[in-house]
Amino acid sequence: MEKEKGHPQAAQITHGDHNDNSAHTQRLRLLAAFETRHSLTTIEARRDLDILMPAARVFELRARGFDIATIWTDDLTECGRKHRVARYVMRKAAP
Repeated sequence: MEKEKGHPQAAQITHGDHNDNSAHTQRLRLLAAFETRHSLTTIEARRDLDILMPAARVFELRARGFDIATIWTDDLTECGRKHRVARYVMRKAAP
């Protein structure tokens, strides 16, 4: 019997609509998430969007003119450990 790995929500999102994991596609997933959530943490981006380096994608979006704020907060990982993580908030889309 094979054990399923990963988070069930992440599996639905990451395997349902895409199989491209390029930086470009990750930026698109991040922008789409901002449309519905308006903010997300590093942990959520990794788990739900399959973006392993969310800070890099946010940096790239900022360089393209997006106004994204970083709010430092404490959040729990899947293991239940508390970490200081970034919460990214989309303030203004690029022109």
